[in-house]
Amino acid sequence: MSLLRNVGTIGGLTAVSRVFGFVRDVLIARVLGATAMGDAWQLAFMLPNLFRRLFAEGAFASAFVPLFNRRMKDDGAVDEARAFAESILSVLLPTLIVFGAMAMLVMPWVVEYFLPENFPDHADSVDAAILLARVTFPYLLFMSLATLVAAILNSLSRFAAAAAAPVLLNICLIAALIYGASLEPGMLARRSTAQAMAWALSLSGLLQLIWLWAFMKRAGFSLSLIFPRIDGGVKEFGILIIPAIFGAGIYQISRFVDLFFLSTLPVGSYTYLQMADRWNQLPLGIIGIALGTAILPALSRHLSRAEDDDAARLQSNAIELAMLLTIPCAVALFFTGTAFVRVFMAGQAFTQEDAAVTGMVVQGLVLGLPAYVLVKVLTPNFFARKDTRTPVITAAISLLITVGLNIVLVPRIGVTGLAISGAVGAWCNIVLLGGILQTRGYFALPAPVIGRVVRIAIASAVMGAALYALMLRIEPWFIGTVLDKALGIGAILAVGALTYGGAGAALGILDKATVQRLIRRQG
Repeated sequence: MSLLRNVGTIGGLTAVSRVFGFVRDVLIARVLGATAMGDAWQLAFMLPNLFRRLFAEGAFASAFVPLFNRRMKDDGAVDEARAFAESILSVLLPTLIVFGAMAMLVMPWVVEYFLPENFPDHADSVDAAILLARVTFPYLLFMSLATLVAAILNSLSRFAAAAAAPVLLNICLIAALIYGASLEPGMLARRSTAQAMAWALSLSGLLQLIWLWAFMKRAGFSLSLIFPRIDGGVKEFGILIIPAIFGAGIYQISRFVDLFFLSTLPVGSYTYLQMADRWNQLPLGIIGIALGTAILPALSRHLSRAEDDDAARLQSNAIELAMLLTIPCAVALFFTGTAFVRVFMAGQAFTQEDAAVTGMVVQGLVLGLPAYVLVKVLTPNFFARKDTRTPVITAAISLLITVGLNIVLVPRIGVTGLAISGAVGAWCNIVLLGGILQTRGYFALPAPVIGRVVRIAIASAVMGAALYALMLRIEPWFIGTVLDKALGIGAILAVGALTYGGAGAALGILDKATVQRLIRRQG
């Protein structure tokens, strides 16, 4: 499959999921708002997802996929690959059950520690927050198992099912929110809505696991539950995943640091950050995750066959495609993010003042958007070589920089300081990853690609200048009538597309040769 086709498959289905997620967050903003119960839900949602990302997504895939692909390298090696996956499953399942049970026991202390300082301290509010966190935690178990199945499907180049699975999450949460919207507005309605969403979250994890398992069986691959055993494959997997967990842990520690700083800010700050991150996640999820998922199996195959030139070509194409799509998104959101928040999220429990603060957080987040995507594109080069240690070191250094900036910025500019600090830390990580790749001779970005990225940045700057001038004229439209808002969004889209397209055509940032290179088979 070509890089463009694989990214299109994953990115297209991820885009569908992100649209559903966007609808979900619009409803959350309007039904729960930047209130105490809104923050309680955001905390309950973040806790299992922090551990899911720590144990399941990046760390698990980075260790599992190269080992699984090595066993699947020959067409007749399916039985060996299946035995390896079953051994991993036999250890993973009881580990998750024990960890989940322990987390449930200590949840009251965890939740109370991370609640905002001025969170309503009466027992009902705190108890509601603890209940939400406990109900959502089984999601971690289901999604960690789903990650194993998704890694198998991706290794078999069956990307569609895993990319589409998050749609189930958003459908479940939207259904709970529609129920909440039907209730009489007020504190009791917000609490009932949050509880319905907590149950819907755990249900969605189970549904995603069933969905992926069915597609794995359709692909001709099945797993059986066996008695836990620590064989050679599990030991090799453990050697790889432990530093990968530390690497993912560095990122998740940064998220816990965010939680700590959020707990020092006014009620509503959790909601501001999560609502702003939705806009950041639209391009990050569609482009960054799609690219990272698509190139890891291909890079693993190229390197296992000693096809270094093909691996370098794949890496260059991924970087170029990432920047072609990401830089203009970041520039556009920087100048127009507040307008989009006002149009789609402001209303009912989410005020225009809430929208203004969220818009500033969007601006801080998108400063690092290209770097967040590049991390997804560069780290597979290390993982495919079974080097999960180097990204740990670079992530740790970037975390120290981020925390230092948080200490300086958050007391001065509030939740926006968290966004800016994270963006600077991400760029530091990219400088370190790129420098190490070049120093070790793994990869160096070719001069022609550098030139095209520079031209992409210039075209994006032209678009940004046009959007800035436009916003000075039409900003009042976004707090006006529905027609005013629709015309404003239409003007942004038209001006952005015309200026970026025109500048891009004049600078030749996407020519026929580039298209042919991106659609070529990647191995």
